[in-house]
Amino acid sequence: MKPATNLKKNLFQRIWLFYADGFKNMTVGKTLWAIILIKLFIMFAILKLFFFPDFLSSQSDTEEGKASYVRNEFIQRT
Repeated sequence: MKPATNLKKNLFQRIWLFYADGFKNMTVGKTLWAIILIKLFIMFAILKLFFFPDFLSSQSDTEEGKASYVRNEFIQRT
């Protein structure tokens, strides 16, 4: 019987080789993964610029000012 460390290493190696071989033999899957990656790039890089501006930077330039603004908003809204 093999030691436990070799089993774990071999297990991770086998899992990695299983997925690597699967990705190599893909035909339609490569195109689908490319579409998924492009969509993720659009969602996180481009849409972030338009829909999630850095609002706190417009309130103050310093970290203390930003913290003060957030603290005041929490107190006023509760």
